[in-house]
Amino acid sequence: MSNELIINSRPHETRVALVENGVVVELHIERKTGKELVGNIFQGKVVRVLPGMQAAFVDVGLDRTAFLYVSDVYKDFLDIEKIMLANHSADEGIDLHDSDAPHSESFRNVSYQIEDLLREGQNIMVQVAKEPVGNKGARLTSHISIPARHLVLMPTVNHIGISRRIEDREERERLKGIIQEIRPNDLGFIVRTVGESASKEKLKSEMDFLVKLWANIQTKMERRASPGLLHKDLSISLRAIRDLFTREVDRLIIDSKEEYENIMEFIVAFAPKLKYSIQLYEECEPIFDALGFEMEISRALQNKIWLKSGGYIVIELTEALAAVDVNTGSYVGKRNLEETILKTNLEAVKEIAYQLRFRNIGGLIVIDFIDMEKKSNRERVFLALKDALKKDKAKTTILRMSDLGLIEMTRKRTRANLNMLMTEPCFYCEGRGTLKSKRTICYELFRELERECDTDEGVGNVYVFVNPDIDTVLREDEQESVIDLEKRLKKRITIIPKKNFHLEQYEISVYAKL
Repeated sequence: MSNELIINSRPHETRVALVENGVVVELHIERKTGKELVGNIFQGKVVRVLPGMQAAFVDVGLDRTAFLYVSDVYKDFLDIEKIMLANHSADEGIDLHDSDAPHSESFRNVSYQIEDLLREGQNIMVQVAKEPVGNKGARLTSHISIPARHLVLMPTVNHIGISRRIEDREERERLKGIIQEIRPNDLGFIVRTVGESASKEKLKSEMDFLVKLWANIQTKMERRASPGLLHKDLSISLRAIRDLFTREVDRLIIDSKEEYENIMEFIVAFAPKLKYSIQLYEECEPIFDALGFEMEISRALQNKIWLKSGGYIVIELTEALAAVDVNTGSYVGKRNLEETILKTNLEAVKEIAYQLRFRNIGGLIVIDFIDMEKKSNRERVFLALKDALKKDKAKTTILRMSDLGLIEMTRKRTRANLNMLMTEPCFYCEGRGTLKSKRTICYELFRELERECDTDEGVGNVYVFVNPDIDTVLREDEQESVIDLEKRLKKRITIIPKKNFHLEQYEISVYAKL
């Protein structure tokens, strides 16, 4: 089956699904809050230097100060790969052997302290490497990297890199030779995976664009008097084209004509051969409903996931780590206990790898498999997990299973997971559980209105009964979205609060024109 990118775009929210063989393996959501930060470049002002933590707090003009570790200031060549992994999808590797960067041992062994590099009140150009998570502010880096379709500009290092996924040696040498020939002095570039087979003219055109963009950012930095935004990254739809629309993806389908036109404009400029792979979805049924994705998204918010055999896994998230528990459930096997446990664990491995990627769970992860007596079986489960995670673009590190049946692993985290994005602490049970967030409920309501109104052309008025808190969000924060929905559906929407309604409860009543 083909691999596809499916984009559901609305003024209030855009959702991008990467589909492999008919299964959604990645879901990216961007809500129009004005606070999408990763990749944005700011002028920052150092407000506090913390030698004990080897970090600094930096004011970049946001509600909360961001933080900058010494490792993200220190311009050591060996840090380049780590920096790139923090700022871009992990499929863009760097060949550490193909470089013009300095290699002397004295350069590599220099050790700096944060107080040697930064001082309070100092202005510094920084880029957001990680979104704020929980009570933590955004993580910054001073190693700027600006990606385009085929290239990534790294103006702070003198380096040429080729994506590890370009395996042909002759092609790697060809690309390296082109970049050496056409790049300006002292500017670093990485050729991305989609740059394979790109012509010299195409690479030169894109490089000129990136160099001009960098010059513009520098000019803004010089002229700006206070902390604030210098450069904003692309919208999520265009980032999907830039980062996810590779040779492995056969087509892209989007349900917004306006965003379709923006994408086509971008494609014509940077990848004209792909324009025939882009399709506008114009059916009445919402695209995620038509493809069955809404059910999978709802499933991703549940703690318990059932396996086909009758076993199940439980995923619990904390601020510091994610815990995954594997259970046999109703599965009793056919022969002996060890075989039953092994089969459940191996089935759980595939589901765990899928859920980690789909939910974008990062940080420290502890998986409690069912205890197995045989060491060979424990090794089989460990190797199966490593193999299942190979398709995951996020960097993972896995330790072998302990005698207690535990596997500890880490997964690179650059943005909030689905649970953080789509849920909030439950105030009905004083924070012991979660509810869908108010915005998530509003957007579900919008999709339900689209379904209801598409089935009855004669309806003139729509009455929506909601919890008072949802009424407040609809009237204040989402007023423009409601107006847009009325225009598209050609219906008048009246919102009526109901005090006795649960936060997630709503009703829709339709009345014909008088």
